[in-house]
Amino acid sequence: MKYDDFTVEKLHDGIEIVISTEHRFGTDAFLLADFAAPRHKDTVCDFCTGSGIIALLMYQNFKPRHIDAVEIQEKAHEQLRLSLERTGIDCITPILGDLKYYRPEKELDLITCNPPYKISGTGAKNETEAVTIARHEELCTINDVCAAAKRSLRFGGRLCICNRPERLCDIMVAMRSNGIEPKRVRFVSKDPQSAPWLVLVDGRKGGSSFLKVEPQLYTQNPDGSFTEEMRKIYRQI
Repeated sequence: MKYDDFTVEKLHDGIEIVISTEHRFGTDAFLLADFAAPRHKDTVCDFCTGSGIIALLMYQNFKPRHIDAVEIQEKAHEQLRLSLERTGIDCITPILGDLKYYRPEKELDLITCNPPYKISGTGAKNETEAVTIARHEELCTINDVCAAAKRSLRFGGRLCICNRPERLCDIMVAMRSNGIEPKRVRFVSKDPQSAPWLVLVDGRKGGSSFLKVEPQLYTQNPDGSFTEEMRKIYRQI
């Protein structure tokens, strides 16, 4: 199938990403890729990969051994396939399918997921089915993500998720009920006067009970410019 709304944006190091009206990306993708920080030897999977931005950022900034990128929507999957074709990256495998049925060839070191933020049936629905699926828990829930991670991670492997702060309890309950212990939490705010708009959670399969709350991440200076940490995450330094 051909789509007429594909455009291309450039990242760094010659990497290009194909985006569309429904499947774009935002700051949360950069924050999650940086928070997850895979090692060179890691085998990784990105659930709900959408346009593939998190997989591409992890490849660009950390060069893990291999990344599977799982997406249920055909259009988004095609975007990533074209991005990889344009860039010549062969260590990312785009997988079209439901994460609930995903089975890696071998146990993984790391799974990342920027899941739908809104519970199904809550809030105003978006104009297109594709955007509704991406933003509402229509086809997968946080528990589905954690259950799939439990099956796919090695003992000691990590699951890194970003979501709205109001979903933090749901994330921790789902992680623990699937044998993944929350180990790190970091909140993201625009500035010290603003409430957090994002939470980043790192859980470890089979981990012991100990949670580290990291210093809050601020994205803007008083003059509206990016903070030094955000500039580093965006690779502007």
